[in-house]
Amino acid sequence: MPTSESLQGRWPSASLRAGAHLACLVPFLLWTWRAWHAQLGADPIAELTHASGDWALRFLLGCLAMTPLRRASGWRWPIQYRRMLGLYGFFYASVHLAIYLVLDLGGYWAQILDDILKRPFITVGFLAWLLLIPLALTSTRAAMRWLGRRWGQLHKLVYLIAALGILHFLWLVKADLSEPLIYLAVFVLLMLMRIRGGQLRFKRPG
Repeated sequence: MPTSESLQGRWPSASLRAGAHLACLVPFLLWTWRAWHAQLGADPIAELTHASGDWALRFLLGCLAMTPLRRASGWRWPIQYRRMLGLYGFFYASVHLAIYLVLDLGGYWAQILDDILKRPFITVGFLAWLLLIPLALTSTRAAMRWLGRRWGQLHKLVYLIAALGILHFLWLVKADLSEPLIYLAVFVLLMLMRIRGGQLRFKRPG
């Protein structure tokens, strides 16, 4: 039987997780509110498409930042939220894709395959979303136990997915590249931190 102390110790964690879920949903709730009140500007579809893609990248990069943050700070909590951030990255990427399919194409499904094959930025974006599916499906503890070491190998795909997402953004933008280049700089920094952290961990036993 759990003691009262252990139950009290669990409650802040549950509260923090609930708060984290709510914080992750704030962008989606804000879009819904703005759409309901017709406050998405002159081109609401473009606004929603851009915002959902931005947040998908932000959550994926946030997911990648958790391990370097843990190593740099010594805190354990970042790892507890890594999976949550990755799942919200998939959620916002799915919203991004749904906006394109339903609102942008207007249900003209015959154009989907043509766009995927002939427009490179859509090709890489769609590939990134496809690669996210097995990661989302294996995000449970049961899947972690079942896959064992293969789970970690599979979930390293998130680095490729983030790179594809940034490439999707770079190829999409026609004029001002400043925003996608910021995402690229953050991604490169996180990769360098990961490589540096791996080297330190390898050298430490010697």
